[in-house]
Amino acid sequence: MQFLEARGLPTRKDERYKYTDVAAVLEPDFGLNLGRLSLQFDPRQTYRCRVPGLGSSVHYVVGDSVAESNVLIDDGSLFVGSMVEFAQRYPDILRAYYNKVEGDSLAALNTLLVQDGLVIRVAKGRKVADLLQIVNLSVGSVPMLANRRQLIIMEQGAEASILNCNHSATRCSNLATEVVEGVLAEGSHLQYYSVEETTNNCNLLNTTQFVQHESSKLDYASITLNSGLSRRTINITLDGTHAQTAVSGLVLANDNRHIDNNLLVVHNAPLCSSDILYKYVLDGSSIGAFAGKVLVNAQAQKTDSQETNANLCVSPTARMFTQPMLEIYADDVKCNHGSTVGQLDDTALFYMAQRGITPEEGRLLLQQAFAWDVLQRIDLLPLRQRLMHMVEERFRRGAGACGDCVMCAG
Repeated sequence: MQFLEARGLPTRKDERYKYTDVAAVLEPDFGLNLGRLSLQFDPRQTYRCRVPGLGSSVHYVVGDSVAESNVLIDDGSLFVGSMVEFAQRYPDILRAYYNKVEGDSLAALNTLLVQDGLVIRVAKGRKVADLLQIVNLSVGSVPMLANRRQLIIMEQGAEASILNCNHSATRCSNLATEVVEGVLAEGSHLQYYSVEETTNNCNLLNTTQFVQHESSKLDYASITLNSGLSRRTINITLDGTHAQTAVSGLVLANDNRHIDNNLLVVHNAPLCSSDILYKYVLDGSSIGAFAGKVLVNAQAQKTDSQETNANLCVSPTARMFTQPMLEIYADDVKCNHGSTVGQLDDTALFYMAQRGITPEEGRLLLQQAFAWDVLQRIDLLPLRQRLMHMVEERFRRGAGACGDCVMCAG
């Protein structure tokens, strides 16, 4: 509260929030479930989320409460469960890793209001075979503000894959603040994938922070298939030598959707690498924004960094704001960045028409081909295939949500 009173909420005068009006997002009179009322909703009856061909452990967050039906995992080397429960069992570990996001007012707002969250801790040397899937469901019969929290602790040599899904089970407007904090110790490897498949009434303000230590590896991807306003602030810090990070993003938007991704990758150690690829496909009167900054400090010699942002405006009324940035204080680095904004290739459409492909089908094929580069970076083959199917379905059905989880194997 003291930080918020001194700093205030972000405005468009703040460089990192210049493309999103946070005050307008927070203006509606949202309800808060401060009394922790039990929501009469069983997510497992509707959202039987499984990725075909991939073993997974599914955990549900309903509104901003960890679902009571979740099975707590705590076998000594793996913990997946409520943050409240984790605080009771491992208070010292929680204090060491929780609430380390500095200087971000939206993260402070979440910290002020959050009452529970989900903790995933993978102990030293543990390699988790199953995909850990988190299903976040927006619910409520009135406009609601949900405050979700995730803490991910990867100890030395640990390995895990996490799929974070956002879905909606309400027709009411709602807003979720979401803070994801992750720490990757020496030699650990984390694959973290986030998928938004909600409705135009669902808005998201996300803050994600990962800190990487020596020889750790992070594969991060966010896929926005359908949503209302979506704003993601992503901070990744490479604090140990030979750390590697690959950050990917795919945005599909139409109508009047507003999708804003703001990324900061900080190289604080030598011999580290970062590889960034974001792609947007914008239709209708949608607005996309991407700002990606790679900061290479003086001690981060031998840095290898690549940043690419490519954007496709399918409609003449779609708008894209792009701002790739490099700030380098070391003199022995290999860093590149680039950005493009374009439209569908008329020549390619012409050649496809000569081969009997209709203009409508040709446009769909070109958009799918444009998106494939991002999906190919997902190492888990069953998940990659499922996401490819979801993207194809999204292009064919437009912005209308299917009403159920499109990742359901049935």
